[in-house]
Amino acid sequence: MGKGSNVQKAQAARERNQKKLGKSDEERRAASAKATKDATAFICGVCKQAFMVNARPPVLYLHYTAKHDGQCLPQECFPVLADFDTADPKGEKKAAADALKMKEEAAAKKKKAAGNDLGDLLSAGLTIGKKAKKKYGKK
Repeated sequence: MGKGSNVQKAQAARERNQKKLGKSDEERRAASAKATKDATAFICGVCKQAFMVNARPPVLYLHYTAKHDGQCLPQECFPVLADFDTADPKGEKKAAADALKMKEEAAAKKKKAAGNDLGDLLSAGLTIGKKAKKKYGKK
Protein backbone atom coordinates (compact mmCIF):
# COMPACT_ATOMS: atom_id res chain seq x y z
CA MET A 1 0.00 0.00 0.00
CA GLY A 2 2.90 2.32 0.52
CA LYS A 3 2.93 5.95 1.67
CA GLY A 4 -0.46 6.83 0.18
CA SER A 5 -2.28 4.79 2.79
CA ASN A 6 -0.47 6.45 5.70
CA VAL A 7 -1.16 9.93 4.32
CA GLN A 8 -4.86 9.18 4.09
CA LYS A 9 -4.93 7.77 7.63
CA ALA A 10 -3.12 10.81 9.01
CA GLN A 11 -5.47 13.18 7.23
CA ALA A 12 -8.53 11.31 8.54
CA ALA A 13 -7.10 11.44 12.06
CA ARG A 14 -6.51 15.22 11.77
CA GLU A 15 -10.14 15.72 10.65
CA ARG A 16 -11.44 13.65 13.59
CA ASN A 17 -9.36 15.71 16.03
CA GLN A 18 -10.63 18.98 14.52
CA LYS A 19 -14.22 17.82 15.01
CA LYS A 20 -13.50 16.96 18.64
CA LEU A 21 -12.05 20.41 19.32
CA GLY A 22 -15.21 22.17 18.17
CA LYS A 23 -15.38 25.83 17.16
CA SER A 24 -12.43 28.16 17.16
CA ASP A 25 -12.36 31.37 19.22
CA GLU A 26 -13.24 33.47 16.15
CA GLU A 27 -16.23 31.28 15.34
CA ARG A 28 -17.44 31.46 18.94
CA ARG A 29 -17.16 35.27 19.00
CA ALA A 30 -18.98 35.61 15.68
CA ALA A 31 -21.78 33.29 16.80
CA SER A 32 -22.13 35.13 20.10
CA ALA A 33 -22.29 38.52 18.37
CA LYS A 34 -24.93 37.25 15.94
CA ALA A 35 -27.03 35.80 18.77
CA THR A 36 -26.85 39.07 20.71
CA LYS A 37 -27.82 41.09 17.64
CA ASP A 38 -30.74 38.76 16.84
CA ALA A 39 -31.99 38.75 20.44
CA THR A 40 -32.28 42.55 20.51
CA ALA A 41 -33.47 43.17 16.96
CA PHE A 42 -36.56 45.14 18.04
CA ILE A 43 -36.52 47.26 21.19
CA CYS A 44 -39.58 49.16 22.35
CA GLY A 45 -38.85 52.88 22.41
CA VAL A 46 -41.01 53.44 25.50
CA CYS A 47 -40.35 50.55 27.89
CA LYS A 48 -37.13 49.20 26.27
CA GLN A 49 -38.45 45.64 26.08
CA ALA A 50 -36.45 43.60 23.55
CA PHE A 51 -37.97 41.36 20.88
CA MET A 52 -36.15 38.80 18.78
CA VAL A 53 -35.49 39.18 15.08
CA ASN A 54 -38.32 36.82 14.13
CA ALA A 55 -40.99 39.02 15.78
CA ARG A 56 -43.45 40.15 13.12
CA PRO A 57 -45.33 43.48 13.09
CA PRO A 58 -48.57 41.91 14.46
CA VAL A 59 -46.66 40.78 17.57
CA LEU A 60 -45.10 44.20 17.98
CA TYR A 61 -48.50 45.87 17.56
CA LEU A 62 -49.93 43.51 20.17
CA HIS A 63 -47.25 44.69 22.59
CA TYR A 64 -48.16 48.30 21.82
CA THR A 65 -51.89 47.73 22.43
CA ALA A 66 -51.30 45.73 25.61
CA LYS A 67 -48.73 47.99 27.26
CA HIS A 68 -48.83 51.49 25.77
CA ASP A 69 -52.27 51.99 24.17
CA GLY A 70 -53.26 55.65 24.45
CA GLN A 71 -49.94 56.74 25.96
CA CYS A 72 -48.07 57.11 22.68
CA LEU A 73 -48.17 56.28 18.98
CA PRO A 74 -47.20 52.83 17.64
CA GLN A 75 -44.33 54.42 15.69
CA GLU A 76 -42.82 55.66 18.95
CA CYS A 77 -42.61 52.09 20.22
CA PHE A 78 -41.37 50.48 17.01
CA PRO A 79 -40.46 52.42 13.83
CA VAL A 80 -41.41 49.30 11.85
CA LEU A 81 -45.07 49.96 12.68
CA ALA A 82 -45.12 53.22 10.68
CA ASP A 83 -46.81 51.56 7.67
CA PHE A 84 -48.58 48.81 9.63
CA ASP A 85 -52.27 48.40 8.75
CA THR A 86 -54.37 47.26 11.72
CA ALA A 87 -57.18 46.14 9.39
CA ASP A 88 -54.75 43.84 7.56
CA PRO A 89 -52.31 42.60 10.22
CA LYS A 90 -50.78 39.81 8.14
CA GLY A 91 -50.37 42.00 5.06
CA GLU A 92 -52.39 39.69 2.80
CA LYS A 93 -54.47 42.46 1.22
CA LYS A 94 -51.39 44.56 0.48
CA ALA A 95 -49.56 41.56 -1.00
CA ALA A 96 -52.57 40.73 -3.19
CA ALA A 97 -52.81 44.34 -4.40
CA ASP A 98 -49.07 44.41 -5.16
CA ALA A 99 -49.31 41.10 -7.04
CA LEU A 100 -52.26 42.39 -9.10
CA LYS A 101 -50.38 45.60 -9.91
CA MET A 102 -47.30 43.62 -11.01
CA LYS A 103 -49.45 41.33 -13.15
CA GLU A 104 -51.11 44.31 -14.87
CA GLU A 105 -47.74 45.94 -15.54
CA ALA A 106 -46.36 42.70 -16.98
CA ALA A 107 -49.42 42.27 -19.21
CA ALA A 108 -49.15 45.85 -20.51
CA LYS A 109 -45.43 45.41 -21.16
CA LYS A 110 -46.04 42.11 -22.96
CA LYS A 111 -48.82 43.64 -25.07
CA LYS A 112 -46.62 46.58 -26.01
CA ALA A 113 -43.70 44.29 -26.90
CA ALA A 114 -45.92 41.98 -28.96
CA GLY A 115 -47.34 44.91 -30.93
CA ASN A 116 -43.88 46.23 -31.75
CA ASP A 117 -42.56 42.84 -32.91
CA LEU A 118 -45.47 42.28 -35.28
CA GLY A 119 -45.12 45.75 -36.78
CA ASP A 120 -41.39 45.24 -37.27
CA LEU A 121 -41.96 41.91 -39.02
CA LEU A 122 -44.59 43.30 -41.37
CA SER A 123 -42.55 46.39 -42.20
CA ALA A 124 -39.60 44.15 -43.06
CA GLY A 125 -41.75 42.27 -45.58
CA LEU A 126 -41.90 39.02 -43.68
CA THR A 127 -45.07 37.01 -43.30
CA ILE A 128 -46.28 35.24 -40.25
CA GLY A 129 -47.07 31.56 -40.59
CA LYS A 130 -45.55 28.19 -41.28
CA LYS A 131 -44.01 27.25 -44.57
CA ALA A 132 -45.53 24.34 -46.40
CA LYS A 133 -43.37 21.24 -46.22
CA LYS A 134 -42.48 19.43 -49.42
CA LYS A 135 -43.31 15.76 -49.52
CA TYR A 136 -40.73 13.58 -51.18
CA GLY A 137 -41.26 10.14 -52.52
CA LYS A 138 -44.92 10.22 -53.51
CA LYS A 139 -46.26 12.03 -56.56
